[in-house]
Amino acid sequence: MRIIIAIDIIDGKCVRLTRGDYRKKKIYNEDPLEVAKMIEGSGLKYLHLVDLDGAKNKRITNSKILGKISSHTGLIIDFGGGIRSDDDLEIAFSSGASQITAGSIAVSSPSLFLEWVRKYGNEKIILGADSKNSKIATEAWTENSEQDIIPFISDYCSKGLRNAICTDVGSDGMMKGPAVDLYKEILKNVKVNLIASGGISSIKDVEEIKNIGCEGVIIGKAVYEGRIKLKDLRDLC
Repeated sequence: MRIIIAIDIIDGKCVRLTRGDYRKKKIYNEDPLEVAKMIEGSGLKYLHLVDLDGAKNKRITNSKILGKISSHTGLIIDFGGGIRSDDDLEIAFSSGASQITAGSIAVSSPSLFLEWVRKYGNEKIILGADSKNSKIATEAWTENSEQDIIPFISDYCSKGLRNAICTDVGSDGMMKGPAVDLYKEILKNVKVNLIASGGISSIKDVEEIKNIGCEGVIIGKAVYEGRIKLKDLRDLC
């Protein structure tokens, strides 16, 4: 299972939100590159970089930070937040992203999202399937769709998608454990490389996610709060 560390960006700083609430922002470091180098120095190699300004503005906003991290580290970067157009996609890849995650556009413009999957390949495009009460949440989690998460992921997988990140909004930033039952249900019904996100609070949580068959796990706040040490995660790789 891939261990992926999250860096969320607002105003050029490394932050974490609670349940996606921009009013509940905590700054952990003024310099995201410093955090990225720390991650790389620990022996980990996967980074989930989220442009929270971009998610709110509906366009990529922090591409320069992506470029700085990609040019000064060897981390494999999945970038998300604000990707709404072909131009946004080109900016992300030209700035050093190895993969991009798109969620809102997969709801509002399925044909465009599928075009990206066909054009760039299903290893480079990840479906952001953020879930609130088993419904897909969009627009930086400020809007809820009526689409159930399992049919949503399943439909895209039937059309060539391979990878999906599922963040349980209710668990995100709470450090009270991941939505294991939700992930089990998805894996039971859909053949997908599932990356779990939200609620991770301990090494035990990471091991549980691994045991149910997720392809990857994204960890953020638990690392920044000192609940999980990077060296302990490295030992799980």
